[in-house]
Amino acid sequence: MKKNILSIVLLLVTSITVAQKNQRIAYIDMEYILQSIPAYLEAQNSLDAKVEKWKARLDKEARAIEVLKTDLTNEKAILTKDLIEEREEDISIKQESLRRLESLYFGPNGDMYNLRKQLVKPVQDQVYNAVQTIASRKKYDFVFDKSSDLVMLYSNKKHDISDLVVQMINIDQRRQAKKDKIEAKKSLLKNDNLSDEQKEKIAKREELKKKKEADRLAKIKQIEEKRKQRLEERANKRKLLQEKRKALLKAQEEARKKKEEETKENK
Repeated sequence: MKKNILSIVLLLVTSITVAQKNQRIAYIDMEYILQSIPAYLEAQNSLDAKVEKWKARLDKEARAIEVLKTDLTNEKAILTKDLIEEREEDISIKQESLRRLESLYFGPNGDMYNLRKQLVKPVQDQVYNAVQTIASRKKYDFVFDKSSDLVMLYSNKKHDISDLVVQMINIDQRRQAKKDKIEAKKSLLKNDNLSDEQKEKIAKREELKKKKEADRLAKIKQIEEKRKQRLEERANKRKLLQEKRKALLKAQEEARKKKEEETKENK
């Protein structure tokens, strides 16, 4: 019985060893590959710049809310109940607006996710396509990613195909750039052969496109100007309240001194 079990175990070990010998395995370092592709670095830098801009806006809005809270705390003594409730509601609305803006930028389907998908995903797709092409040509059964969560206790450098992936992507990009250049030349030649009427239509489309962009920028400027005006109005209102508070404190101080003087005279 023991001999039969030992024979079965030996047979299984031998089968697994033979199967492993027949399998071709390679690995890549995704981080190394991406850092070696200029298009990815450019896309990542664009994304990082946008993220910093969004964070700066959120920080600015958050600081403005904190200023409103501080002002309300300092001025509660001279405000009516209705004014206090109105300013508390204004703060609450701004906090909710800030939360929505944060979700719009960094939520599950927010601008950062969409922009990353737009900028970075095409480069990642190039990497995956290159890996599949190489694996197919060299008949690899498995290709692992060294920079992923997969724990690789040991990896022989001769199985690393990262440089091969980078070379293939660079070749594809040069080929695409050459193709785009040829298409641009064809388009230029085609435009030269256009009639005056066709050229006029193209010019009108370009002019319309520029007008739409100018209108968009003008609208953004108008919104910023209105926002700036509201902030100035709030600042003036806050200044007026502070002046009233100072006047009230001064009147209270003068009344106190007058009362003290009257008390001294009565004695």
